[in-house]
Amino acid sequence: MASLVSVERASLALGTAQVLDGVSLGVNGGDRIGVVGRNGGGKTTLLRVLAGTREPDDGRVARTGGLRVGVLTQDDSLEATATVHASVLGGMAEHEWAADPRIRDVLVGLLGGLDAPVVGGMDATVGPLSGGERRRVALAALLVAAPDLLLLDEPTNHLDVEGVAWLAQHLAGSFARPDTGLVVITHDRWFLDAVATRTWEVDSGLVHQYEGGYAAYVLAKAERDRLAGVIAERRGNLLRKELAWLRRGPPARTSKPKFRIDAANALIADEPPPRDDVELMRFATNRLGKDVVDLVDARLTVGDRVLLDRFTWRLAPGERVGLVGVNGAGKSTLLRALAGQVPLAAGKRTVGVTVKVAFLTQEVRELDAWASRRVIEAVEDVRSVVRFGKKDLTASQLAQRLGFTGPRQQTRVGDLSGGERRRLQLTRLLMDEPNVLLLDEPTNDLDIETLTSLEDLLDGWAGTLVVVSHDRYLLERVCDRQLALLGDGRLRELPGGVEEYLRLRRDLVDRGEGVRDVPGAETPGTGASPPAPTTGAAAPSPAELREARKVMARVEKQLARLAQREDRIHAAMAEAATDHERVLGLNRELREVVDEREGLELEWLEAAEITG
Repeated sequence: MASLVSVERASLALGTAQVLDGVSLGVNGGDRIGVVGRNGGGKTTLLRVLAGTREPDDGRVARTGGLRVGVLTQDDSLEATATVHASVLGGMAEHEWAADPRIRDVLVGLLGGLDAPVVGGMDATVGPLSGGERRRVALAALLVAAPDLLLLDEPTNHLDVEGVAWLAQHLAGSFARPDTGLVVITHDRWFLDAVATRTWEVDSGLVHQYEGGYAAYVLAKAERDRLAGVIAERRGNLLRKELAWLRRGPPARTSKPKFRIDAANALIADEPPPRDDVELMRFATNRLGKDVVDLVDARLTVGDRVLLDRFTWRLAPGERVGLVGVNGAGKSTLLRALAGQVPLAAGKRTVGVTVKVAFLTQEVRELDAWASRRVIEAVEDVRSVVRFGKKDLTASQLAQRLGFTGPRQQTRVGDLSGGERRRLQLTRLLMDEPNVLLLDEPTNDLDIETLTSLEDLLDGWAGTLVVVSHDRYLLERVCDRQLALLGDGRLRELPGGVEEYLRLRRDLVDRGEGVRDVPGAETPGTGASPPAPTTGAAAPSPAELREARKVMARVEKQLARLAQREDRIHAAMAEAATDHERVLGLNRELREVVDEREGLELEWLEAAEITG
């Protein structure tokens, strides 16, 4: 494969920290590379070096001539006064982008469709959009532009489970060609496994390279540690425990990683299961009794909008539940209802006598009061010793397991990064020894190493757990049961897990009854009601909208089949270049395909006008 970017012995220091230390690596055509490592370890700096926006102090970076590079940073550079349409499609003519299935796929996958309900419409101004909405627009613009080398810094932030699945599929398909490359920084391990063919780990100024996605990286790293003689206690090694779960789980979790099965089996031969469910259930029942939290015949609303109606949910001792759903479906509100922070519009909430609830919200403002204190003081203020399973952990030991090493425990809380503040929130919650734990997007701002440590802690935690997360890997790793909010007023059981949820969502969209996100829905912590509908020309009826969406879905499938047929005709014409009669016949067939495509595109545009 042709080299797109090559880095030779690059070194770069930021202040007193050596971020890159004599690093040599390259991105070749066809590469899809996932970048992992601790927060602050140099991942974003490496991406900037590849993009050419940051020059190394020493070493050389070479790029192929004429290489088109696209970069998604964590701070977008969108023009505040521009519209969503101008930001994503630029000056492209309507017939040009509307006739391109790839561009239509991006508009539907990231913005909800032609009318872009997720960001308030294609004519909405970028300036007032939220950070998550601006990020979707910036990502959509990059994917529409289709650069030769795409560099993405945490692209799954602000995407729901469905959006992450769509993005993984789109990137794996669009960057499979030998003249394109993809480098993506991500802490989403399912996404990493679904997209990456290689993994780079940035650690202490070096970049370790592995073949395959997350599952292969876990094995290779564990094997490297073993060969280096750094494993002191086999059963205490988190990587081996993670590998044991990966190998014992359903095959769909591993995406066929390229590692030696014999080596994996040898490493985990005597490794116990990551979680002893029977033992934990016994502990949980002893601590909680039979009654935990019950919502009976409940009705949950936000403003005038009904999120859930006449539903009953009885949490059991030791139960581990994952909640999934589109943004705005009511997941955070349901957690607050379980915690007793939001009143029910109808029905009743009952709580067991011995229940002690801890609720991790998406806000970190609660730590502002500790801004001038040290991390270890903020933890010890809750408790000095905590019981986890059969072990007692001191405040310092628990903080260390969640990434606060000795020196970092002496850091002032006000100086912590967003990810570190999130870790401190979790540490304080766990130190309080709750027996019911409600976690709202616990993976926000956490790196993979911290996530693995958190999952290891939760493996030995005896209590009832409810997790709202877009991190599919975390849900499968720590939860035994998944429930979905699809925006239809019901709480649905998902025996097939996240895969079943995605299938249900696809069915809703195909029937014209679902959108990517719920526009105007609640924002976590605000409970705001949806905006009132605007007045103007008579809007199409719901039945007309459903029919138009069905037409658009049908036409898009037909256009995709026609595109495949057109490719086959072109290939046949190339093979029969010396057969004049054969070429004439193929040319007539090609004209028929073009005529049919033009008719379908017109039908699609007419339906699109109805949907807005």
